[in-house]
This record gives sequence, structure tokens and C-alpha cells, in this order.
Amino acid sequence: MDTREVKAIIEALLFASEAPLKSEKLCELLCLERGMIATLLRELVQESERAAHGFLLCSVAEGYQYRTRPEYADWIRRLGHHRPFRFSRAALETLAIIAYRQPVTRAEIEYLRGVESGTVVKTLMEKRLVKILGKKEIAGRPLIYGTTRDFLEFFGLRDLSGLPTLRDFSELAPDALEGMLPLADEESSAAPIETTDL
Repeated sequence: MDTREVKAIIEALLFASEAPLKSEKLCELLCLERGMIATLLRELVQESERAAHGFLLCSVAEGYQYRTRPEYADWIRRLGHHRPFRFSRAALETLAIIAYRQPVTRAEIEYLRGVESGTVVKTLMEKRLVKILGKKEIAGRPLIYGTTRDFLEFFGLRDLSGLPTLRDFSELAPDALEGMLPLADEESSAAPIETTDL
């Protein structure tokens, strides 16, 4: 197979896949070396960025997926095919705490929020944004929670290092930081997302 044909096959596999495809899976499917697949994926990402199409090839949740360009979101909403995912303030606060503090126990979440959070954590688990990572090695061995690949995919993140920092958040919404509890370090923050209704 020549390079052009391999790229076309990769594109077809990415379009057909419901979830982001990892480069390892592409290596397995195409029986090609990781370096070759990585190079071709980089080229496809660059080509999609330059092309005047309504979609991009994005690195998401440690894999690759075609996604519509954000500037066409209003047009896509007109299709009305799916109801946008909405978060209540409680769900968003809880999800932000889990994302930035993971692994974290429910007691730690409740301490930071100041209210009971079991129901919210359960809802986030049902939405497959949060999962149980194990048990903390302390008295009572409470469950510890973290985010999932679905979380990364939903927010368009390659990995957790893509979460905005407190500095990023303060530049986006400086007034929103007034009255917030100080976090352990500057790299921790709440994700700036508008919401209502989970």
C-alpha cells in the first residue's frame, strides 16, 4: 500500500469509529509500525486544519477523532438531533473537583463543596464522566473517584494536562473568582463551562 491509500484507510476507520481511535489500535488494524502511524496522523491533522472543510481531525482522549469545527456549532444545533449535555451547578462543581483533585474521596469532595455530594457523584458516574478508581489506603478505605475517557472525549481533551489552569480561568472570567476557596496550587481550578440541568 502506498502512503495515500494508508491515509485514506485511516480516515475511513476514524469516520466509522464512534469513539476516538488510539494510534495503537490503528497500528494493529493496519499492521504498521507506531512511527509510521504517528507520522500519518500528524499529516492528517495538519491537512484537516488547512482544508476548508466543516470538520477537523482532533487528538482526543488519547486517540483521534473527526469532529465538527466549533464555528459551525450553531448550524449543527439546528439539526436538533441530540439535546446538549447540561450540568447543574452542583454537578459542575463536583466534576471540577474530581477532575482537578483526582484521585479524590467523596468526603474530600463534600468538604470542598460544603454539602452532601453522593447523589451528584452517582449521576456523574451514570453519565460515564466519573468512575471509581479504587479505595484509599486510610481507615475505612473510602472509594476514590477520577474522570473517564468519556470525560476527556466530552470536553475535547487529549489528557488531563489540557485542563485550564487557575491563571487561564482568571483571564477568561476574572469576576467569577471572587469568593472562591483557594486551591492547593495554581494548577488547580474549576473548568469554565456554562450550564444547567444534570
